[in-house]
Amino acid sequence: MRAQFSYFLDSISKYAGILAAFLVVVLSLLIVYDAVMRYLFSSGSIALQEIEWHLFDVIFLLGLTYALKHDKHVRVDIFFERYSKETRAIVQIFSMLLLVIPFSLVFLSDSIDMLTQSYLQNEISSDPGGLTHRYLIKGVLVLSFILLVIQALSEVFKALQQLESKTTLLRVLGIVSLLGGLVYTANHYDLEYWFDPVLLMFALTLFLLMAGFQVAFVFAGVALLFAVISNEVGLATLEMLPYRTYGIMGNATLMAVPLFIFMGLILEKSKMAEGLLLSMGKLFGSVRGGLAISVVLVGAILAASTGIVGASVVMMSLIALPLMLKHNYSASLASGSIAASGTLGQLIPPSIVLIILGDQMHLSVGDLFRAAVVPGLLLIALYVIYILVISYLNKEIAPAIVLDESYGDVLKEAIKEIIPPLLLIGVVLGSIFAGIASPSESAAIGVLGAMLLALGKRNFSYVMVRYAAIETVKLTAMIFMILIGATAFSLVFNELGGGDMAMEFFTGDMEDKWMFILIAMLVIFLLGFFIDFIEIAFVVVPILVPIVASFGIDPVWFAILIAMNLQASFLTPPFGFALFYLKGAAGDKVSTVAIYKGVIPFIGLQVLALLIIIFYPDLIYLFGK
Repeated sequence: MRAQFSYFLDSISKYAGILAAFLVVVLSLLIVYDAVMRYLFSSGSIALQEIEWHLFDVIFLLGLTYALKHDKHVRVDIFFERYSKETRAIVQIFSMLLLVIPFSLVFLSDSIDMLTQSYLQNEISSDPGGLTHRYLIKGVLVLSFILLVIQALSEVFKALQQLESKTTLLRVLGIVSLLGGLVYTANHYDLEYWFDPVLLMFALTLFLLMAGFQVAFVFAGVALLFAVISNEVGLATLEMLPYRTYGIMGNATLMAVPLFIFMGLILEKSKMAEGLLLSMGKLFGSVRGGLAISVVLVGAILAASTGIVGASVVMMSLIALPLMLKHNYSASLASGSIAASGTLGQLIPPSIVLIILGDQMHLSVGDLFRAAVVPGLLLIALYVIYILVISYLNKEIAPAIVLDESYGDVLKEAIKEIIPPLLLIGVVLGSIFAGIASPSESAAIGVLGAMLLALGKRNFSYVMVRYAAIETVKLTAMIFMILIGATAFSLVFNELGGGDMAMEFFTGDMEDKWMFILIAMLVIFLLGFFIDFIEIAFVVVPILVPIVASFGIDPVWFAILIAMNLQASFLTPPFGFALFYLKGAAGDKVSTVAIYKGVIPFIGLQVLALLIIIFYPDLIYLFGK
């Protein structure tokens, strides 16, 4: 009976996810149509633009429950992957019962109030020609969290079925109850007297993250806990959260996120990367270290066309790694070049990191894209120089290979593979740099271009589009749930005085802006060892923004420094996600030790590139301000 009920609840999330995936395709085509009508026929429509951002809202809101069903809400899994099946089930049960459901119910209560107010006031668009019945989209916000609660209950039922004995669960429940009693007692006798709540908030967050709880729900659940137990805060602080979330829903900049993800996934399934790697490998294979250089160059092309680190690393691990090992390349150099090249998508436009930083730091995404070009090229150059030097010094580490084909034929094949993605990159980034199109419009055009490339390679199919759209829903929902959780965390954190504490720390005894930059970069670099770039961007960056303004630091330059720093977080052991992607795809072909040895020099090169941009800030403006 319990299994049937869980299946019924899962089915609701399934159909919500399929609807969201269908809307991803609709949104892409609608934005292209709107751009054509406005730019070619000067007949734009405010109502149509509002329909677009409402579709964007529905996609990530319905995706929240679908991502939970497929366990796509990211977690720090270095310990979690070593847990037994029963321990994982217990973590899932407590995640749902203590984090997801309580937070969702509080959010629901406040969002229903927002919905009711909108309905009673008959709220309409503030723009002439905009949509009426604004309460409908706010109703989707309510519906999405109802679905999230339903799916959380389904996850509890499924996890309970995996438990052979309830003894361990009851013991953990007893410990949690005891801790809850201690917290209540501490609060009764003034929590602030015993502990600094800001530090305690961070400590609990870090502990839950390391324990393997989903990142987004950790931020949301910890925020709710401290809102309840702290005398300074209270649940009233979270009443603004639905309004903050509604602000996220109306953010036109963030609309580009699912579209660029969708474009990248289509290109991934079109086998563009496979053709690039094989042809570029032949092109540079006769040079010592040539295969590793081809990996770097293909990684750069993939970064500028897909921007999806996981997809790039996995593709190159599956295609290039066996080829490099077959030709007696060092396992360390092979794995290091693949991991480092795959992370170029964090910096090279169209980077999701830059879009998020633009939103969090209130900067133009186009300005950030332009400013990131030179740092990206600098990293590529440093990687290539390093590979050439180390291959020259050690002839055994990356030997040259003998080609069976004439070099002219290889060159023609390489040009044929390179030109289509370069044209797509030129159209997408060129339209943004020239100010012709917004990031979301360029991304939608990129989606159409990716479909045409797939059609040209005869890999276009309904199955491919369905896969790309569904994965887009999962990834987008994961990102935006972290943003909602981080927003809740920031509300409570600032109410507890965390923002003032950070401001005082960085400005009180720190009159030199260079000391602030050094400490800020060091903090972000160290955090990158343990948590993902999305959490850093949504939680840490907003704390730094007012301090950057107080020192009069160029925010675009500082954002680029953060982006370069966050790129290193994908490579730094023990939690660098690129390392997990590489090891997962490579299997037993390379050891974890070889991967760690391989990435260390590239981390050093990333730090070197960061220092160059710090000391020569004008480099980022070579392509204009």
